[in-house]
Amino acid sequence: MASSWRKYETRKRDPNPQNVALLVIDLQNHFSSMAKPILHNALTTIDICRRASIPVFFTRHVHKSLATDTTMLGEWWDGDLIIDGTPDSELISEINRQVTKPDEVVEKNTYSAFHNTCLQEKLVELGVEEVIVIGVMTNLCCETTAREAFVRGYRVFFSTDATATVNEELHDATLMNLAYGFAYLVDCDRLRRGLLRN
Repeated sequence: MASSWRKYETRKRDPNPQNVALLVIDLQNHFSSMAKPILHNALTTIDICRRASIPVFFTRHVHKSLATDTTMLGEWWDGDLIIDGTPDSELISEINRQVTKPDEVVEKNTYSAFHNTCLQEKLVELGVEEVIVIGVMTNLCCETTAREAFVRGYRVFFSTDATATVNEELHDATLMNLAYGFAYLVDCDRLRRGLLRN
């Protein structure tokens, strides 16, 4: 999503490579057309974080069945949900190749990567105090995860060029809201400069 995001920026800060983790949200086949324009920046962000020895976690938004695992999302999206085990549920192949071990993948069934998942425990175990959020959709799963991370006491960095949604208005609205009260806005260039100083 092309955006003049700097007009929303209220604070500046670089992530601390000693205690930050990257959260790659829902870059799955179901969202491939939406993710395609940001895929290069997502892969660049993952590469920057790997080079800085920053832990990376990948979420998969999946439902086990329409009959038993739909929560409110089933009603909201008229049953158009991602069912586990289908091609749509798998990570986009370029992203899947970035997974280095199975426990980097966190399955979720709602907008937040924290709700009823093991993500919090993984972050605590690693001593993580900050998170960088990339992926899709900017205004749903990425924003909800960012807000919940903030409420849980994490310093949040939100990517402006490695997140995407259905249109620029929704993307920009999220950037404006998060910059106002929840997250530092970053892009690939800022992450590169901040995390790979040496």
